[in-house]
Amino acid sequence: MNLDWDVEKLIRPELLKMKAYTPVEPTEVLSQDMGIPVERVTKLDGNENPYGCSPRVLQALAAYPYYHLYPDSEQREIRKALSQHIGLAPEYIVAGSGSDELIDLILRLFLKLGDKVINCPPTFGMYPFSTEVCGGEVIGVERKEDFTLDIPAIKKAVGKRAKVVFIASPNNPSGNIVAEPEIRELLETGLVVVIDEAYSEFSETSVVSWVPKYSNLVVLRTFSKWAGLAGLRAGYGVFPKTVAEYLMKIKQPYNINAAAQVAMLESLKDKDYLRDTIKMIIAERARLFTKLQEIKWLRPYPSQGNFILCRVIKGDAIRIHQELRRQGIFVRYFDTPRLRDCLRFSVGKPEDTDLLIAALNGIC
Repeated sequence: MNLDWDVEKLIRPELLKMKAYTPVEPTEVLSQDMGIPVERVTKLDGNENPYGCSPRVLQALAAYPYYHLYPDSEQREIRKALSQHIGLAPEYIVAGSGSDELIDLILRLFLKLGDKVINCPPTFGMYPFSTEVCGGEVIGVERKEDFTLDIPAIKKAVGKRAKVVFIASPNNPSGNIVAEPEIRELLETGLVVVIDEAYSEFSETSVVSWVPKYSNLVVLRTFSKWAGLAGLRAGYGVFPKTVAEYLMKIKQPYNINAAAQVAMLESLKDKDYLRDTIKMIIAERARLFTKLQEIKWLRPYPSQGNFILCRVIKGDAIRIHQELRRQGIFVRYFDTPRLRDCLRFSVGKPEDTDLLIAALNGIC
């Protein structure tokens, strides 16, 4: 029997040509790749919280005695705690393995093969990635030069078998928020409007309270940024009750592992500590922006996230990116048409800002 068959013939053809998502690498991998000690790595590429999680989280994770048991598939404790956090009933809430899993679940719920999703680049790359994985097609509606939404163009795209539109607010990587009147306009189209609020704690803006009023509004949140839990993959979404019921039906049974649930619960019990770290990040964001403005060959964009996008107006962005890597400073470069002359800097601690600015001033 000849078992040497071409397995690629069995793979969905659209996935064979699909472009993979480019993730950021963890600190230990960056250390090994560049041949530098871990303590010399300055990681400003993933929008992670430089202060880490609440100390209470570390204590609770060490003390938790039930890792040998499956976690609660119904997410009862975490949904109750999140309900108190956002002021809506648990029936509106579904937790996920990061907001990435919830993006995937939303698309699995609504898309048939060939259905379309409106994406507004430049923005978070998981929206088109998950759309293609789920068998949908992406309608790209470019943002304007100032990274605001082109609402008329989005409305024009609605009639092309589109079902869902993803909007990040604040937007990653540009850092600007979407005005509330624009969100209302999008809701009036009848699309499922997904507002990704991964960075809302740094902007102090949210439309979570709107969800009970709109049957087509979804709001995504994460513990990765404000709570420092990126490595545990902890997120949640706020959905119309009917949508939440279906998502609980189709999600993997134990999609939030026990450690993530413990960490989320303890984070919500220590919000004062986390608010203090958020304040430090916002203050450092302002200082970093001022320092970047002083570099004549950079144009930083105002941001309400925990990062700042800069356009390189004199010089080569990829060369600067590579030179920073050689010095152990890792920032985000996007190889996409609108961003090839841009770099994104996560907001770190004051000493990270000082190191970055000194390196930038030494490059050009």
